[in-house]
Amino acid sequence: MASKQSPAKKPSAKQAGILATIELLKRYYPDAYCALNYTNPFELLVATILSAQCTDERVNMVTPALFKKYPTPKAMAKAPVESLEELIRSTGFYKNKAKNLKACATTLVEKHHGEVPQNLEALVELGGVGRKTANVVLGNAFNIPSGIVVDTHVTRLANRLGWVKTDNAVMIERQLSKLVPVEDWIMLPHWLISHGRAVCKARKPACSHCFLEETCPKKGV
Repeated sequence: MASKQSPAKKPSAKQAGILATIELLKRYYPDAYCALNYTNPFELLVATILSAQCTDERVNMVTPALFKKYPTPKAMAKAPVESLEELIRSTGFYKNKAKNLKACATTLVEKHHGEVPQNLEALVELGGVGRKTANVVLGNAFNIPSGIVVDTHVTRLANRLGWVKTDNAVMIERQLSKLVPVEDWIMLPHWLISHGRAVCKARKPACSHCFLEETCPKKGV
């Protein structure tokens, strides 16, 4: 006897609004992508660590020379900290970042055979890697939707759109994960970041030019 399938749960009004907004973001930003330049998971991991308190543009200026000199975890693990500091100085907090890069590379070599692990628990044990960095790497390098990356753009837009009412990144991720389909977890930050840079800017959002004008609860804010 065939088992009965439970009917799909009808989305709440709030979730329905979020899903409609996501569909618009997909339509308007079909080419959204990770702004950090990388050619393999290790490079994305390093670039993401460097992006803390630094723009993606600046990181992309620094990483070519860094990866040319230390292209693998094994090479970076053997690098003098002073050399790493000099190469990444302009990204800010370079002393701490250099120590983290060396520690991260060393752990990759000693515990993971020089490969970037494909699970959240192992990634957050690496030097300089928190949940946000782990989500970036898993989603963009391995297409694994481990969570939703929450940066300043995502925080700003999620609040302006009325999706959340908090600036706490952990709480935002937790709330959005319940409202957004898993298949959209990886791309949602890229869509929101694209919209945040192009239209919904921090200081002065261009509401009159926004395709979300009719539904945005924070119009003009």
